[in-house]
Amino acid sequence: MKSDSSNYQYDRIFAGLPRDFQSRALALFKNQYAGNTLYRNFADRFHAVPTVVRELNQIPFLPVSFFKTEAVRTGVFTPEIIFESSRTTGQSPARHFVKESGLYRESFVKGFEFFYGSPRDYCILGLLPSYLERNGSSLVYMVDELIRLSGHPESGFYLYDFEKLRAVILKLEKNKQRTLLIGVSFALLDFAEKYPLDLSHTTVMETGGMKGRRLEMIRIELHEILKQKLGVSRI
Repeated sequence: MKSDSSNYQYDRIFAGLPRDFQSRALALFKNQYAGNTLYRNFADRFHAVPTVVRELNQIPFLPVSFFKTEAVRTGVFTPEIIFESSRTTGQSPARHFVKESGLYRESFVKGFEFFYGSPRDYCILGLLPSYLERNGSSLVYMVDELIRLSGHPESGFYLYDFEKLRAVILKLEKNKQRTLLIGVSFALLDFAEKYPLDLSHTTVMETGGMKGRRLEMIRIELHEILKQKLGVSRI
């Protein structure tokens, strides 16, 4: 089947969201099916061909394990960026080949704006030590861009300087500044245990797991601890 992926108008994805989300998702599925041989072979295993798939929940999702063993691409292109997942001992990282960095940026910025509003309304604090200590992290790429768009003088990454992070958060809380604290699980837990807070103007976003730094726990248990220690109603 000849690929028509190069003709797909990706701006269709973003215009007027969330209206007609299903029709856009189905159109994108057809594009991926036509232009990505690996995905097409996977979808065919489930008889999920474009002539049959009519609903959003019928679209098959490619397991992340394929991104560890295959070069998953739609069409032929030289990637502008290659992101890699965290490495687990003895395993290969998943790799994400990004054709257009501008499209990738537009995707996560518009997603953020849809759920949270403009980044300019926030001070954005990144507590992502394990991600900053390696190359190729898509999370660092996204948070770095949101920090730039925020424009707030206190926005930035805070590694293991918990005392400084606490001082900044207290200052922001006093000024009633809307703040987003996004952190990897183990670092948020370490910070919350060392410096319990009662936050009123801060949204806490947790991601990434323990990365071998602490014992893993189920997410609901982790969130209950963080909510109690940081004085927020949800994570």
